[in-house]
Amino acid sequence: MASILVRDFKFIIITFQIFKLLNTINMKIIKLLIALIFISGSIYAQSGEAPLSKGDRQLNFGLGFSSHGLPVYAGMDFAFHNDWTAGPVIKLVMDNDFGFGLLGRVDYHWNRLIGIPSNWDFYLGANVGILSQDGFDVAGGLQLGGRYYWDEKWGVNLEFGGGTGFGGAVGVSMKL
Repeated sequence: MASILVRDFKFIIITFQIFKLLNTINMKIIKLLIALIFISGSIYAQSGEAPLSKGDRQLNFGLGFSSHGLPVYAGMDFAFHNDWTAGPVIKLVMDNDFGFGLLGRVDYHWNRLIGIPSNWDFYLGANVGILSQDGFDVAGGLQLGGRYYWDEKWGVNLEFGGGTGFGGAVGVSMKL
């Protein structure tokens, strides 16, 4: 039990350290670091358990954080590698004006790299798509998130990010 608590504490510490790093370093260095981490993660990922195996899918849905209206989202993750997922997302923002976003995202899941069990999921990724509220805009962003699966099929998700309609989200994930 103590080792699980230590592992969970390490997960939280790593999350906060990454946020601190993202706020203090310019974007070119962030892109370089992310690329190096993804490459090294793919090469050396061995010790933890992947939350999704290659070929698995999961449905995600929930509410976003925004200063304008109530955003909701739904998306699908397709595991094309034990550490990588990609998929579409639709985001809706309801306030005085109706807005929506259609985007694609790619995430790297850190479980095997940092040695956490498959009922936890820690990921970092990028997204790009089209946003509509007052006209159409092409937007992209980064996301950092985590999930806790309370059983083999269902999990709760918390994500922080920006650039695509709202700055974060809380929701539910269902493995298919």
